[in-house]
Amino acid sequence: MTPLIAIAAEAADQKSAEVTDWAGRLGWVAGLLLFVAFVYWLMRQGWKWRGSLQSDLPELPTAPEAAGPAKLTLSGRYHGSTTAGQWLDRIVAHGLGTRSRVELTLTDAGLAVVRPGANDFFVPAEALREARLDKGIAGKVLAEGGLLIVTWTHGDKLLDSGFRSDRAAEHTAWVEAINSMTTTTEGIAR
Repeated sequence: MTPLIAIAAEAADQKSAEVTDWAGRLGWVAGLLLFVAFVYWLMRQGWKWRGSLQSDLPELPTAPEAAGPAKLTLSGRYHGSTTAGQWLDRIVAHGLGTRSRVELTLTDAGLAVVRPGANDFFVPAEALREARLDKGIAGKVLAEGGLLIVTWTHGDKLLDSGFRSDRAAEHTAWVEAINSMTTTTEGIAR
C-alpha cells in the first residue's frame, strides 16, 4: 500500500467524538438564551425609560372631520420622530417612535398621518415649520435626499418626522407644498 492510500484509509475510519457531556452543552445553550433574553429586556426597559422622560409631550392631535380637499397624498413608510436638529434623539412618547406604513394627506388644514397598526396623528397647518430632504433620522440612513423630513411644533417642542415614499420622486413636490404653506401661515401670523 502506498503511503497516500494508507493515510486516506485511516482518515476514512476516523469519526468525530461522540458528545458525552450533554449537561454541560445544555447549560451553555441555556446560559446563552438567558443572556439574549436579558439583553432584550434591557432594551425594552430603555425604551420605556425614554418614554417616561418624554411624558411632558402632550397627546397627539387628531384630524378634523372636515379637513378639506387633499393637495397631495403619499403612501410609504414612517421612520420616526426626533427632536428637531438632533437626528439621533428619538421621540418615543405617544407611539412616535414606532416605525410603520404610512398614508400622508396634505390639506389646507394640515398634515394627516395615518399609520395602520400605530397611532395616527394630525399636524395642523399652523404647527408646520418646514420640510426638507435629508439622508437620515434615528435608526434609518439612506442616500442623500432619501427621506422627507417634516419639521413641526408639538406643545413647546420642535420635532422632525421622517417619511419615505414608495415613489421617492414625490418627495420634492411635498417639500415645495409644505414650505409654501409655512410661508403663507407665517405671513398671516405677522
